Amino acid sequence: MSKELLDALNLLEQEKDISKDTLLEAIENSLIKACENHFGKADNVKVTIDPVTCDFEVYAEKEVAEEVEDDLLQISLEEAHRKDKHYVPGDIVRVEIKSKEFGRIATQNAKNVILQKIREEERKSLFNQYITKEREIMTGIVQRYLGRNVSVNLGKCDGMLNENEQVKGEIFQPTERIKVYVLEVKNTTKGPRILVSRTHPELVKRLFEAEVTEVKDGTVEIRGIAREAGSRTKMAVWSNDPNVDPVGACVGLNGARVNSIVEELRGEKIDIICWDENPAVLIENALSPAKVICVVADEDEKTAQVIVPDYQLSLAIGKVGQNARLAARLTGFKIDIKSETQARESGLLEELGLDDMTGEYEGYEEYEIFEDESYYEDEFGDPGEEEDLTFEDGGYEEDMGVLTDSDAYEEDAEVLTDDDAYGEDETDEETPYDGEDL
Repeated sequence: MSKELLDALNLLEQEKDISKDTLLEAIENSLIKACENHFGKADNVKVTIDPVTCDFEVYAEKEVAEEVEDDLLQISLEEAHRKDKHYVPGDIVRVEIKSKEFGRIATQNAKNVILQKIREEERKSLFNQYITKEREIMTGIVQRYLGRNVSVNLGKCDGMLNENEQVKGEIFQPTERIKVYVLEVKNTTKGPRILVSRTHPELVKRLFEAEVTEVKDGTVEIRGIAREAGSRTKMAVWSNDPNVDPVGACVGLNGARVNSIVEELRGEKIDIICWDENPAVLIENALSPAKVICVVADEDEKTAQVIVPDYQLSLAIGKVGQNARLAARLTGFKIDIKSETQARESGLLEELGLDDMTGEYEGYEEYEIFEDESYYEDEFGDPGEEEDLTFEDGGYEEDMGVLTDSDAYEEDAEVLTDDDAYGEDETDEETPYDGEDL
């Protein structure tokens, strides 16, 4: 029996990660519970189990008495002398209890105690295993839809992907592998309850930590993330090594690193920018790909005035305001974006001392970015000069001639007249249309 018990305990310890000591304690309690059901009480019952061989002994400690008043707690002197003649009244005698003599009910109750303890320890073991995965990403297998929620198998437990944590438009197929962010692990009477997410910004951060070595070892830090799941993410990065480009490290060779993450997020766009301690520089970077003329940031009020070229206003704001909204979340500033024309008409340029678009405003020297005149001329052209029109579609390249009035009437050019158009023998009368192209 002890050999079979030992094998069973070793198997449970291996499969369910429950320690043998815990199981032995459960068996001890079950035997005491069986004695209580069999005898009515078990205050003086003791159980000893050898942890190596699993040999166990159940006995009751009884006091030697000349006149026995309680059979469960006392033993007669005559019966005690059968065990050892040296016993005297008042001594404690160990009386063996044979567990095989227990009734069916007592045995069933002992079994239930052991099973209950195994279930409790299994739940505790699973909880301890998954609580370490909280705030991390895990790869799960889609099981089934429960209403609008999705059950995802995470190994020994299932996680629940609620509707509000799903990316709008994502559809999962059973047995499909997906990466999820573990939001919370709760310990319940039915086992660990795990909530996972596909929309949390930390999911993007953990994906970069897994994909980019420099992020994992701390060379590159992710200082901030703003995300609209399924559409676009803005991420600010910073390098602790001046020889390491943080943006390039995250993008990878030919975009290999960021593309694998975009593929996992099913096409979600990711903007990676450089973090800067200067709020104005950070705001300018956050509004990329839009170009900025100037930024005036108030760090105390957490507000910023941004002026952009007229043709860059829609790009700076983004589709339904997405670019500006993500930039505001990423920087923590309330950003007011105006075009150059709007700023001039509202008097903002004059108020900031930027009506000539040069120089720095004294009140915000620490937080401003003002491009010089050369940048402005390169970007928008000198208003005093007329530029030649060019077309990127190749319709009018530099080596292609453009006809002008003077070109059309060069001395050696043939000039068509009405007579030439209709032939020498034709009259000025209108020639009827014969159905053929001229």
